[in-house]
Amino acid sequence: MYEENEEPEEGETVTLTDEEGNEHEFEIIQVLKVDDKDYAILIPVDVAGADEEGAVILRVEDENGEAVLVEIDDDEEFERVCEAWDEMEAEDSLEEDPEDESR
Repeated sequence: MYEENEEPEEGETVTLTDEEGNEHEFEIIQVLKVDDKDYAILIPVDVAGADEEGAVILRVEDENGEAVLVEIDDDEEFERVCEAWDEMEAEDSLEEDPEDESR
């Protein structure tokens, strides 16, 4: 999927194939590290009004020197990634809208 030593990047578009063989394009909106593993947060490109509510979270793994995106089968692992992403989103919103320092 990716060349050797190349990692998925935010803003990049990737094509994923579902169980029926249909291809769908997704945009990587965030790459984050949880427990020393990288995860990509993706949203569908071809869905009007797609937002973070419909996001897909995939783990980035090294397969023969190439980075590949794989589904997370473990519910606890998935929850840890969701919590880390929520925390990151909360921190980002605080940075965008700092509290009034004149108090």
